Amino acid sequence: MQSVTLAADWITIGNGLGADLKTLIFKVGIPVLCGVFILAVGFKTRAPGPTIMAAIFAGIMLGLSLSINTTAQVTSDTVNQYNNGGGSSAVLQGDR
Repeated sequence: MQSVTLAADWITIGNGLGADLKTLIFKVGIPVLCGVFILAVGFKTRAPGPTIMAAIFAGIMLGLSLSINTTAQVTSDTVNQYNNGGGSSAVLQGDR
């Protein structure tokens, strides 16, 4: 059976460019852009409501970007589990 690539593996492409570039983007670039986003919304609207929402959205994006390694590991473990048949043939109560 042939192996089919369903989507481009952008993380591998990023690793090919170098771990320093990936670290720079995820640990410096995205947090700086989150701060710029909050400041831009704050100065543009001059209202507390949109600025607070911008801070919440920026916090979500910052949290997701800083936990990308954990997310990649969990996704990799899940794919490996399904590729190996799940480990057992028994259907558990919650798997129906």
